[in-house]
Amino acid sequence: MADDVYTHGHHEAVLRSHTWRTAENSAAYLLPALRPGLDLLDVGCGPGTITADLARLVSPGRVTGVDRAGDVLAPARVHATTQGVSVDLRVGDVYALEFPDASFDVVHAHQVLQHLSDPVRALAEMRRVLRPGGLLAARDADYACFAWAPLDPVLSRWLEVYSAVTRRNGGEPDAGRFLKGWALAAGFGDVRATSSTWTYADPPSCEWWGTLWADRCELSRLGEQAVAYGVSTREELAAIAAAFRRWAKTPDAFFMVPHGEILARP
Repeated sequence: MADDVYTHGHHEAVLRSHTWRTAENSAAYLLPALRPGLDLLDVGCGPGTITADLARLVSPGRVTGVDRAGDVLAPARVHATTQGVSVDLRVGDVYALEFPDASFDVVHAHQVLQHLSDPVRALAEMRRVLRPGGLLAARDADYACFAWAPLDPVLSRWLEVYSAVTRRNGGEPDAGRFLKGWALAAGFGDVRATSSTWTYADPPSCEWWGTLWADRCELSRLGEQAVAYGVSTREELAAIAAAFRRWAKTPDAFFMVPHGEILARP
């Protein structure tokens, strides 16, 4: 995992998105399978908002969150404390999880596999730490299926830029559609695939989403990499940011973000 590149980086504009995520809006497909007493591993936990929600649902079960970026674990610890939940947070490598075989009842990964150069190997490692009969839950966006209105060729260009940068980094921006196949290739025998969306269609959510992506294009590692790779220019990225801000203020603004998701057992 040390050689994998996280396309978004950890600029405030990225963490602004991550801290919005909850178990309800990002892991609803998993919630019916949870019960008190389960031991759960959250891979790629980031600032820990989903992790804390999951910890509340499986308490008194043990919950561990791992992330490759140690910097994001400090706010995750603060969040867990303010939420009154017990979570063990540590730096970790998804390709070499530092846990014995059969350590957890549930392994959860949200928006992780799309950024990995070898998602099948990562899933095989997650399967290793699952107990017999344990459950893997994974959810990833499918960028090619993103839909918005009003149509704008500049936003279409944004999607081209993002996808090109992600693939240059070895990731798969359309990971959502491949989760089922990757899990089967990793040795899971029972894989159930579903889908769900995030939808931004009211003025506050459109303003939040549009500003978020405008800032990412101009301020985060995404923009830096797009320029460094020769995929885009600072001038084009500024135009894309302006298009997002313009879109956010249109009366008929609509943006749908589809996700693939799987529940899989060894």
